[in-house]
Amino acid sequence: MTDNKRPGDILPLTPAVFHILLALAQSPKHGYAIMQDVETVSNGQVTMGPGTLYGSIKRMVQSDLIEEVPAPPDEDDPRRRYYQLTAEGRHILRAEADRLASLVNIAANRRVLGS
Repeated sequence: MTDNKRPGDILPLTPAVFHILLALAQSPKHGYAIMQDVETVSNGQVTMGPGTLYGSIKRMVQSDLIEEVPAPPDEDDPRRRYYQLTAEGRHILRAEADRLASLVNIAANRRVLGS
């Protein structure tokens, strides 16, 4: 991030930010593809409207978690903007995933998870 924040300074992430980072973890995507990815990987449990998506994207770009990148050469819609994780974004995503995994581990140890 531009002001060298530690993960603990911005964790926990909002669900929207976490899902956007997850969607971009494998490859750059445009906004609509991010929305589709979020819905697919969550088995329809999470849907993200355009207002939430683009508001989050704007803040994430400002925080240096993601960056806009050129569209791939085969892109036929010049209006689409593509985004990818920055190194900081990948670091924050990993820290949040570790934080969530720790919470799930605690829940498992306390036998509160369903089967």
